[in-house]
Amino acid sequence: MSNAAPRKSQLFRDTISALILMLALIFASPVLCQESETVVSANATRESGLWNAVFDYLKMANQGSPTVFRPMTQKERNQDFGKSLINPIWYARGALSAGSNQMSDKPKEWEQGMSGYGKRFSDIMGQYAVRKTVMFGFESLLHEDNRYFGSGKKGFWPRTGYSLSSGFLARHDNGKRYPSASLLIGYASGAYFSRFWQPASADSAKDAARSFGISMGWNIGLGILKEYLPDMLRPLMRKKKP
Repeated sequence: MSNAAPRKSQLFRDTISALILMLALIFASPVLCQESETVVSANATRESGLWNAVFDYLKMANQGSPTVFRPMTQKERNQDFGKSLINPIWYARGALSAGSNQMSDKPKEWEQGMSGYGKRFSDIMGQYAVRKTVMFGFESLLHEDNRYFGSGKKGFWPRTGYSLSSGFLARHDNGKRYPSASLLIGYASGAYFSRFWQPASADSAKDAARSFGISMGWNIGLGILKEYLPDMLRPLMRKKKP
């Protein structure tokens, strides 16, 4: 028991250090790669790039604004998939999720320190990669579009109901929404295939089912953010216009 406090303190320092390093590398890279005539223009470009990365990560078509649906071509699907693999928000979320698992010592077989954090980060990103790849394959095969399109509805409950249903519905080429097979298969694949590299305390079918349920719950809940995020950002964008 006497070693518990120092151990938690060291764990906290390791986790925060790793997160700072990860986020610094992610968000510094665009700035290092571009030349700016003024500090103001550099900051504006960086901020715009960050919000674009957020919209792309959330798969928000037309940045969440209501738009006329048009079926995606396979070339567009390929381009979106490629962009998603280098989106900095994807890696930032993985870093934060790994840090959360490190703080709660999950799974317990993986040690603390940078080595344990590396395993947890690799685990999270592996699950994300399997999910994303399987979804892409089935989206292409079934002609499903899991992007989020703004509802265009009025009133809190109609908009919220639409946003929650978008967490498990996808548009087909005819523009109508149906239960998304690609999304369900993708999320299930990420949850279940990751059991192959999990330690004994987290490699059961029950653990996979729990992971699948939590991930789907987050995805459905994020629909609310996708619906209202453009409204929250609109006043900020107006203030920045000259």
